[in-house]
Amino acid sequence: MVRLLLSIKAELENVTDLIPSSDEFEYFFQVKCNSCHEVHPKFVSLNRIEERDVSGGKGNTAHFVWRCSSCKRESSAKFEAANPPKPYSADANGQFAPLVTLDCRGLEFVGFDPRGIWKCVGVESGTKFPEVDLEEGEWVDYDEKSALPVGVSNIESQWTRA
Repeated sequence: MVRLLLSIKAELENVTDLIPSSDEFEYFFQVKCNSCHEVHPKFVSLNRIEERDVSGGKGNTAHFVWRCSSCKRESSAKFEAANPPKPYSADANGQFAPLVTLDCRGLEFVGFDPRGIWKCVGVESGTKFPEVDLEEGEWVDYDEKSALPVGVSNIESQWTRA
């Protein structure tokens, strides 16, 4: 089993505490088989709610169960329940900070696509922005309470051993 930590880096403009909007958020990861080292050509999705049975397991479940199309080995991954997603704060602006940790068996995640709905808060006003859509890789809006533009851009990610 390998514990992998996904860290993100972003440019936040007048917002803080960027985090997926709910536990049902669909994370999109690129997956690599640890057996044959084949990288799956498409991003796969998983969330913190849905679990699937691991074959051959004694009632074991995982958030992601995958059979490599090249070597046919089954692998799985599970979000660590003790480590919910950590908000990306304005203090970390432009630097990598931890987001989520996963326990992986037989696979590694090598890419992350931040598409989907996130949420954040205005730094000056505390205004909640519950529908931060990062489908296009960036988001811009206006905080009327503080009379400032707000935005999220230049999102990058990296995987490291936890």
